[in-house]
Amino acid sequence: MMKLREQRRNVRLDDPGGEDNPIRFELFSNERLAQHAVSLAKAQKARILPEGLKLMPRVRENSRVLFEAYKAIGKEAREHRAITPAAEWLLDNFHVIEEQINDINLYLPEKFYKQLPKLTDGFLAGYPRVYGIAWALVAHTDSRFSPEQLTLFMRAYQEVQPLTIGELWAIPITLRIVMIENLRRLALKIMRSQAGRRLADEFIDQPDQPDFPTRSPVLPAASLRQAFVVQFVQRLHEPHPGTAPTLDFLNPWLEEQGVTLDEIVHREHASQIAANLTVRNIITSMRAISAFDWPQFVEDVSLVDKCLRTHPTYSAMDFLTRDRYRHAIEDLAKRSPHSEVDIAYKVIDKIDRVGKESGADKKVLEPGYYLIGAGRGEFEKEVGFRPTFSQKLLRAYVANAAIAYLSSLAVCTLVLLALPLNAASEAGLGSLTIALIALVALFP
Repeated sequence: MMKLREQRRNVRLDDPGGEDNPIRFELFSNERLAQHAVSLAKAQKARILPEGLKLMPRVRENSRVLFEAYKAIGKEAREHRAITPAAEWLLDNFHVIEEQINDINLYLPEKFYKQLPKLTDGFLAGYPRVYGIAWALVAHTDSRFSPEQLTLFMRAYQEVQPLTIGELWAIPITLRIVMIENLRRLALKIMRSQAGRRLADEFIDQPDQPDFPTRSPVLPAASLRQAFVVQFVQRLHEPHPGTAPTLDFLNPWLEEQGVTLDEIVHREHASQIAANLTVRNIITSMRAISAFDWPQFVEDVSLVDKCLRTHPTYSAMDFLTRDRYRHAIEDLAKRSPHSEVDIAYKVIDKIDRVGKESGADKKVLEPGYYLIGAGRGEFEKEVGFRPTFSQKLLRAYVANAAIAYLSSLAVCTLVLLALPLNAASEAGLGSLTIALIALVALFP
């Protein structure tokens, strides 16, 4: 716990490559992506940490930064200044981004988040394991959502480390969170690039000063310099009323960087192209994620579902019934020493053993009998299930339904009767009057 607290103070959602760098690494083929999923599953260690690091504060901060970027880009556009293609994508599709943020706030409740297994090491330690998976997938696909690649990745990962049903349902939300994080990083780069170009424009557009031809501008902060220099060079090709300003002030910086002016221009253009591609992928992926059939995906990659489908009647059931079975397995796994996959296999094994007995009733050869039916109690003992106090109380209530119902009715009646009788007593009414009030009140 001390280690986790230390991580909570120091960990930021920045990749090892540097603060606020885009989440974009080597683009993997399907084969390489599957290999990476296996290696990731072997490297990641996770366990339930109810007090793990929270994602929602970062989501809210990302939302604020993106809104500031949207306003800044809109201001540039209204002033008829040139904006990059990536900035245009963000400006034209900001409503899509807002929808994604609203979905994250809606579909990631605190109770559900606490139940997700958290990573215990690595630069994302304390955050959900499924978040680390989504991070890797986004990084090696350049934020391009592909159902085929997602399914491939999740199946390959689970060959080593099975995921819980809750984690599978959390994948669409965590993908959205990672893409919002990536978009925030790109938005910051866009705003810095805009600021650098604006500084260059402001210097070029002041030719009325006497020393303009020989005056050298002060280079801005490092994060703005590349855009500033490229815009400065491009503006020098425009006609000037007098002598164009000198480029000598760039020489010390170029020598320090060990590059030529042409290389700087090439870098800036390459950066804009890459940013445009990634922002376009993010916006397109956000739309695809919202339209994707996630319930079908969960069933396709769930190892629990794969096990239950070996039973002949399970596949013929409707989705809601199958989902009830899966939720029952989740509940059993949370309060027993077995994993969800183990519970699923034990159910099928139980049915196989009972089926070998002569004269077995058909109802005991169905998974629902042991998961949500009369055989649940017996099956709980076999898997070592430990019910909570509230579950014990509810079960005792249901087991003695008649007495419990009548007792509850009597208690509620007495409580309701006490209110008017107490008021009558405080008003100083006589015993006979209070008795009549009690009789009248008792009838309804």
